This record gives sequence, C-alpha cells and structure tokens, in this order.
Amino acid sequence: MMNGYGMGAGGWTIMIIVWIALLALIGLAIARIFPSSGGGSSEKRPAAASPERLLDERLARGEIDVETYERLRGVLSRRGEGG
Repeated sequence: MMNGYGMGAGGWTIMIIVWIALLALIGLAIARIFPSSGGGSSEKRPAAASPERLLDERLARGEIDVETYERLRGVLSRRGEGG
C-alpha cells in the first residue's frame, strides 16, 4: 500500500539499509586510503626508546664521546629523581 511519499514501509527500510551500506563503504575506503590516521592497522609500532637507551646507542655508534655520555647520563638521572 502506498502512502503520500510514494513508497511503503518496506521501501523506506530498503532505502535506509542502502544508505547505511553506502556510508560504511565510504568509511572503509577512507580508512584504506589513510591507514596511518586510523587505529585499524594490524601493524605493531615499535615502542618509543627511553632516553637512556638512545644515549647508550649514540655512544655505541660513536656519535658522542664518553665525557658527553657521562654528563648527559647524569642529567637524565637527576631529571628522573624529580630535580
């Protein structure tokens, strides 16, 4: 049976389902185009290295000398104590 809008309750139901599916497809497409902005990526990001570990790595690579290493290590330990 038709009402004043030209379609019955079944037609409206189908139209709503189609629009929901269309919006879901658009959302999926956007998530695939911009994967880094969404949380849906299954790739694990490496944990951020601690400042102490970065300092150790810089010393091991020869980027800083032992004196600089010890000075910076002291600064980091004082910072960790709340000072």
